[in-house]
Amino acid sequence: MAPRSFLTAEWRDLAMLNFEVDPTVLRPLVPAGTELDDWRSRTFVSVVGFLFLNTRVVGIPIPFHRDFEEVNLRFYVRRKMSDGWRRAVVFVKELVPRAAIALTARMVYGENYVALPMNHRIEVENGSDPAARRVIYSWKFNGRDNQIQMNVQGEAHEIEPGSDEEFITEHYWGYTRRQDGSTREYRVEHPRWRVWTARDARLDCDTARLYGDQFIESLQGSPASAFLADGSKVTVSKGISLPVGRQQ
Repeated sequence: MAPRSFLTAEWRDLAMLNFEVDPTVLRPLVPAGTELDDWRSRTFVSVVGFLFLNTRVVGIPIPFHRDFEEVNLRFYVRRKMSDGWRRAVVFVKELVPRAAIALTARMVYGENYVALPMNHRIEVENGSDPAARRVIYSWKFNGRDNQIQMNVQGEAHEIEPGSDEEFITEHYWGYTRRQDGSTREYRVEHPRWRVWTARDARLDCDTARLYGDQFIESLQGSPASAFLADGSKVTVSKGISLPVGRQQ
């Protein structure tokens, strides 16, 4: 039976900063029944900022909660099934600007959502040749300003098979580790995106307080790769719980 759709929206202007990380940092966070996924023997975490637009929950638009920013820290896992691997993301923490959104996500998915003051700015220099785009996602945490900033130029291109861009974007499942030790699985459906390779990408945030000391080393330097995805309409299922001991 196909998973029931819970949320529909558009994800747009996805700024993806990807950092190589020691897999021992992530192993304690891997949900039961899954294993860390890697690209060419390299393990990554990604800080992703994007716009949630035209959001509907079970088909119903919620007033004042349709359009908002999200910034998340995520990593990549896979789960072996009879028809092959399900490649997926696991979120360490997700930031949104409204408490009701965070509460709903925590209740339905068990995700670590936090509500913080957030903003964004997208500047397109149509007069430049080729066209340039600057994307900024910002948030305030413990009195400190934090932000993702990215500059791209030219036209978006198709994602090449086997590239790191494909590895980062082509994950259509999510897994959450619940407090009782079980795992929740949900599906995310969207078409293949187009991307711009970033000319300059920076993360400026209070890593230790926001994500934990274990992420300082991987997030303090320049990203291993960075790109901007155009985005699309998305559908997210409510998902199912995988009971403890029956994940395989």
